[in-house]
Amino acid sequence: MKSSTGQYFQALDHVRALAAFVVFAWHFIHFQQGQLAGPLVFPLSLFTEGHTGVAIFMTLSGYLFARLLDNRKLLFIPFLWNRVLRLTPLLVLVFTLLALQRWWVGALNADFFRTLLEGFVRPVWPNGGWSIAVEMHFYLVLPLLLWLAARSPRYLLWVVAAAVALRLAVWLITGEVQSLAYWTLLGRIDQFVLGIWFFHYRNALVGRGGWVALGVLAFLLFWYGFDAQGGFYVSPAYPSPSPVWVVITLFEGLAYGMFIAWYDGWFRQSDSRWATWVAAIGTYSYSIYLLHFFVVFEMPAFVHTRLFALDNPYVLLLMAIPCFLLLVPLAWASYRWVESPFLRFRRRYIQ
Repeated sequence: MKSSTGQYFQALDHVRALAAFVVFAWHFIHFQQGQLAGPLVFPLSLFTEGHTGVAIFMTLSGYLFARLLDNRKLLFIPFLWNRVLRLTPLLVLVFTLLALQRWWVGALNADFFRTLLEGFVRPVWPNGGWSIAVEMHFYLVLPLLLWLAARSPRYLLWVVAAAVALRLAVWLITGEVQSLAYWTLLGRIDQFVLGIWFFHYRNALVGRGGWVALGVLAFLLFWYGFDAQGGFYVSPAYPSPSPVWVVITLFEGLAYGMFIAWYDGWFRQSDSRWATWVAAIGTYSYSIYLLHFFVVFEMPAFVHTRLFALDNPYVLLLMAIPCFLLLVPLAWASYRWVESPFLRFRRRYIQ
């Protein structure tokens, strides 16, 4: 979608579409609340451990704002106003639908509304809303990160190093850091910052697609091993005591930041059918992300009980594709009538 400055980056909408499908597939294939018999053949662990789609979104967010704000002055209040207009309408709709669901079954109580208030600070917002809160926390520190990047992008690496050191300290003291690393800005800051960092060094990746492929391949091999050891829920338990969570968000940010910067430089905007179609899915990805929770577990359950068994994990993963595409018209309607009307009130936040 176009920013309030009128700029549009089709390549980044492609990345959004990929992230939305990775998250959808992650939930789709775990509809029976169990782990797949796996790991699946390399590199399908990108989908069987598809919670990493959230990392793609967050790395992309850092990269996008660095691209929009490079060598420009950020007007912080108008910026926050625009982000409220972008995120809040659909988020309020989702929370309203959840409240109606609870009311229908007689489960609506004060705890639900307390959770909505706590969600501004703690990762408790339902239907993926917790990640929107982390994104909001990132906006609050964005001016500082941009100031550091303007002085020297290398200073951003000190932020990453400090975050890794903090997670290591938490793991040494408590024996568990997955909760901090996955659900909060203290874990996700690596991805936002590395998105900004790779933007500033994107020209170094021009003509080096082979090196980028090797870097992404190395990450996918790591991710395959992570999946083989039990992944998100069984590594060896949840929350995991494994020290791997000290560096997982770092590795995700490095791999995705490198890929996003390379793809943004390599891809040339196109009017071809596939390019515009995938970009449209990226435009609707926010709606896909928040709304898919209402149907993503029922879809495979319906296929499994009414059409054919989804006992084969490869067939299950394959079925995620058409079911994902069935969500696109709903996401388009949400974007058209829930998200877009508020965008006309955006203000310019760049000088």
